[in-house]
Amino acid sequence: MEGQKYYRKGFKMRENIQHLLNRDYRSEIVDNIRENGNVLETDGLSIRIADEFGFCYGVDRAVDYAFQTREKFPEKNIYITGDMIHNPSMNARLREMGIEFLSEGFNGRPDEKFDTLGPEDVVLLPAFGAPVGWVNTLRERECIVVDTTCGSVLSVWKRVTRYAKKGFTSIIHGKYYHEETKATASQTLKDEGNGKYLIVRNLKETGYVTDFILGRMDTAELKDKLAHGMSPGFDPENDLQSVGVANQTTMLMSETLAVGAELREAMVERYGVENLSEHFELFDTICSATQDRQDALFRLLEHELDVVIIVGGYNSSNTNNLAIIAKERVPHSYHIASGDCIDGAMIRHKPPGTPLDPREEVEERDWLPDVPVRIGLTAGASTPNSQIGLAVGRILEARNLSPELALA
Repeated sequence: MEGQKYYRKGFKMRENIQHLLNRDYRSEIVDNIRENGNVLETDGLSIRIADEFGFCYGVDRAVDYAFQTREKFPEKNIYITGDMIHNPSMNARLREMGIEFLSEGFNGRPDEKFDTLGPEDVVLLPAFGAPVGWVNTLRERECIVVDTTCGSVLSVWKRVTRYAKKGFTSIIHGKYYHEETKATASQTLKDEGNGKYLIVRNLKETGYVTDFILGRMDTAELKDKLAHGMSPGFDPENDLQSVGVANQTTMLMSETLAVGAELREAMVERYGVENLSEHFELFDTICSATQDRQDALFRLLEHELDVVIIVGGYNSSNTNNLAIIAKERVPHSYHIASGDCIDGAMIRHKPPGTPLDPREEVEERDWLPDVPVRIGLTAGASTPNSQIGLAVGRILEARNLSPELALA
């Protein structure tokens, strides 16, 4: 798929669709709060927003390219392999534009529908990227492909490809069912790579790996615990002798660093520090936008707050991590999918740390304490300012105040 069959840099049509992006994703309320030092204070209510939140560069680029694609190919059928980003309002907007989703959620298999596509069909690859096998199939079917893969994800892919070419197994800190992690794992097959990977979700699963490396766990037990994250034909005895660490870009930064540190320590103990380079590699592949939003939340939490609101899709990994950070420090912290989850005295939210499933949403009444009340507000990297502005407006309405006060 060369030339006009594969697009990675858009169509230079931003000016044509800028008014649509402004209409759907900009918020005058957010703009006004930013201009006033990130704080809105009125009638005993204080709302403080984080220094960094919402759309990151990669998400903004993906949304931009999706709108440009519709503008470029007004008469063609346009498909997307799955969620463009993990934000329900964004994905709903793409459907309104006539873009058909080939799968939904983490368990979808869009490739099962690829055989219905042909040279006249346009396929969007989301910001998370897509597995090598999917791209190759779309190439064979001569589809027009618009690739919106985030640059931070591409950086991780380069590391994983390097590990595989050197004969190292890629240990990926991430969720084995997540689109990005699946795409990253597939990169081990590129450029004659060895195809070896092992996905660990957290420090507990990392502990299983280090126990095996240090002889405290046998092959059968490791496979029993981590088979869901192993590459086909994975042989722990051979495939854990030399490893390189990578990560899903939206994981909790501190945990990713701890995963790498524990694996390094195990390799030093097993093989000696003088031989470490033959058995272990680690490069910083943490997404700067994810880190910036986590750091900004920590700064926000330095203020005295009664309530924290985190806005973002329930299946958004980076948003869930923000919610976990907030809940540990402010008990009245609420992860809401969108601004309209706030409805007066009632709020619909997903308790931090629960499964990434919309069915985990709960309703809570009398969530907003009596005035004076101090509220902190942030959002995941896939949340548009329009949803953040809507949340502010709904908070004001919950206190019988007009959202217009946020524009004063």
